[in-house]
Amino acid sequence: MLKTFYENLGFFGALILALGLFVFFILWVAGLAGITLPVDGGKPRGSKLQILIAILIPFYPVFWIFYEMYRQRKFINQKNNDLAT
Repeated sequence: MLKTFYENLGFFGALILALGLFVFFILWVAGLAGITLPVDGGKPRGSKLQILIAILIPFYPVFWIFYEMYRQRKFINQKNNDLAT
């Protein structure tokens, strides 16, 4: 199987695909951890339905991470602007 994978994609194609899948897996696990992270009171951040969707649809936690980073960036910029005035 690895031989066929290497022969069809070549060295750089196989390397890029393997690296991309590895990064996607890491982002998926990080998104699951972020969604299920307990907040005040010990409840998970996401609902049970959101957690189920995150497990069954791997792209959802990845997009969730980027959305949360965008929200944090906006919050920090707004806070910095408020402090400057």
